[in-house]
Amino acid sequence: MFNKFLDKPREACGIAGVYGLPEAANLVYLMLYALQHRGQEGAGIVTCDETGFHSIRNSGLVADVFNQDKLASLEGTAGVGHVRYSTTGPSVERNAQPIVVEYCRGNLALAHNGNLVNAVELHRTLVQQGSIFQTSADSEVLIHLLARAQEELFIDALAVCLTRLQGAFSFTLLKDDALIAGRDPYGFRPLAIGQLNNGYVIASETCAYELIGAEYLRDVEPGEIVVIDQQGLHSHRFSAQPSQEALCIFEHIYFSRPDSRIFGDSCWEARGRLGKILAQENTPPADMVVPVPDSGVCTAIGFAREAKLPFEMAIIRNHYIGRTFIEPSQSIRDFGVKLKFNVIREAVKGKRVIVIDDSLVRGTTSRKIVKMIRQAGAQEVHLRLSSPPVRYPCFYGMDFPTRQELIAATHSLEEIAKYLRVDSVAYLSQEGMLAAMPDQQRKFCRACFSGEYPVEFSGRDEMSERKVETKRVDKRRISQV
Repeated sequence: MFNKFLDKPREACGIAGVYGLPEAANLVYLMLYALQHRGQEGAGIVTCDETGFHSIRNSGLVADVFNQDKLASLEGTAGVGHVRYSTTGPSVERNAQPIVVEYCRGNLALAHNGNLVNAVELHRTLVQQGSIFQTSADSEVLIHLLARAQEELFIDALAVCLTRLQGAFSFTLLKDDALIAGRDPYGFRPLAIGQLNNGYVIASETCAYELIGAEYLRDVEPGEIVVIDQQGLHSHRFSAQPSQEALCIFEHIYFSRPDSRIFGDSCWEARGRLGKILAQENTPPADMVVPVPDSGVCTAIGFAREAKLPFEMAIIRNHYIGRTFIEPSQSIRDFGVKLKFNVIREAVKGKRVIVIDDSLVRGTTSRKIVKMIRQAGAQEVHLRLSSPPVRYPCFYGMDFPTRQELIAATHSLEEIAKYLRVDSVAYLSQEGMLAAMPDQQRKFCRACFSGEYPVEFSGRDEMSERKVETKRVDKRRISQV
């Protein structure tokens, strides 16, 4: 039983909420569309009116799960939504969110973004006390804690339950009479508050507000609970803000949309500065700068400006790949990457190319892209990355694998360059990465680069350090390339 929960989905998702607005379902739907990049494996919307809760959720993209008739059935002026990206565990309907329950205090619908590092321990305790779990998602732990809470007021019960959670969590919670949002004391994941007419909206990123015409007000603060009801917006603290925040720096580097304000600051500007500093640190002789779309575009613009080199969109991305496609019966090497990317031969032939990407995890996709650029006739290929080497897994909601799978954890720069078949490879320094952040007073989680985890938890060492034998195997693999 417990082993099954160990394979729970770690959520790196997008969440949205609406309160006090007509056609709440349509507004949540549009916000989820804007947040689709945060999760492509499942989507769901729950709304509330005087008759109760209305719910639709399933596996797939937002456009796959909803249509006009389904949205029309989701009546009410309040609602929450979720797009799911599971890093482990099955992408099945029962794991789609929001999670909907009815219990002694009324109806609840929960949408969660993050990863609870003590979920296994809490799950074990709750099961021993008689709880019956319906999903394998760590988010459901909060529902069961709330069901057992003894505090008379719901807000007090919620505050007590949140103090038992460890790790990263940003959430929206729909009640019969209120919309609630909250964020963990370290503030790992973003969560923003907006206003539209006389109502309020909540979203993981502010890009969702542009689509519906809402105004960004502020972020939900770390350790804060925001309650929105008929009396307006009320703020409660369940935890004093720690002396050191732990904002996920990968939100600025890769995960968020560049047109969003993340942790209150422009993601576009941050990525431009990442590229500028990367160019200052390491620019090889070259003829052009080429981004890996889409995540490398903003950084490559900043790099090209600082290096005074032409910026060329020489790699074209196919944006119309659905959840499924028909593979050809004949063998086509690198079919998956070719389906997603193509190189413009006329742009790179005979040129020395600097390729800009946000990060290097396993290296398999980068190796195939480099191969395509060389086949298109490039004279030289230099890879530059707008983040430091990713040497440690993330346990707070990002999809980074175990340490033995991270190429920078087990190989030198020379070995990586040989594997990727590039003329050179260079990373942005940690100092340069921090210098690019908008507010130098903010504190960021850099655990995937440094191995220093803001929230420690049991079992972390064995989860991240099983690498010795794999390292030997990978060394042999590299030497045979």
